Amino acid sequence: MLYQQIQSNKRRTIVLLFVFFILVALVGAAVGYLLLNSLETGVVAAIVIGAIYTIIMVSNSTNVVMAMNHGHEIKNADQAPELWHTVEDMAMVAQVPMPRVFIIDDDSPNAFATGNNPEHSAVAATTGLLKIMNRSELEGVIAHEMSHMRNYDIRISTIAFALAAAITLLTNIGGNWWFWGSGDRRRNDDRNGGGGLQILLLVFSILMMVLAPLAAAAIQMAISRNREYLADAGSAELTRNPQGLISALRKLGNAQPMKDVDSSSAALYISNPLKDKERLFDTHPPIEERIDRLEKM
Repeated sequence: MLYQQIQSNKRRTIVLLFVFFILVALVGAAVGYLLLNSLETGVVAAIVIGAIYTIIMVSNSTNVVMAMNHGHEIKNADQAPELWHTVEDMAMVAQVPMPRVFIIDDDSPNAFATGNNPEHSAVAATTGLLKIMNRSELEGVIAHEMSHMRNYDIRISTIAFALAAAITLLTNIGGNWWFWGSGDRRRNDDRNGGGGLQILLLVFSILMMVLAPLAAAAIQMAISRNREYLADAGSAELTRNPQGLISALRKLGNAQPMKDVDSSSAALYISNPLKDKERLFDTHPPIEERIDRLEKM
């Protein structure tokens, strides 16, 4: 049943990523119309920008994400014995290469994994996590992150992160349409007699500027939420002890938000690090629902 869920998750994720690429192209078309009066030029530019962002992130995601979240790497077991040996053990059980290990100096308990594939991956834990988790709970959390690596969730989240960043850049550029491109477009529309099509294109473009970031957040939410449920199930499978992760999730649910977290990386964490901030699209399922699913296993 678990493997069927993983395959189903991968198929849905492919569909969501395809929708993400379409959204990038639509935003590009809107920006192209607003600034250059050319839908085609905007689409091409958006695809190029999206591809560049994706290549940069996929090729160097670990260093970029860890720098954004102030993670410092530990090189051997002497620096953090319990964390190092737990990561080592769970990597062996999951049959993935030993990832790079990072620690984030923050009293709020949390953890995440990143990278392009299991061979080029990393796991990070906060100092707060290491303080309050016992060995069983820490194994549950690290096994959750190993499941993300094993299922290639880390690559999916990296691509989604890059595409969301590309959409943000495009909408920021398009937001200056009135100063950059409105005059040329109005003159061109006047020469063509104006008309309903131009009005529709203008309305479409402005709506894309407003709604595209929300749509991008919704897609990221859909991708992330399903990944979290399956990584929880994967953790239980690897540790053979659902109670370890259940106990860890209860502690995570009662934790304070992180003090200095990069908001664009929030979806990577095992628990929402922005608990005190109202968010329209929460990328994490409710802790209670995750615990309920684990208790039924």
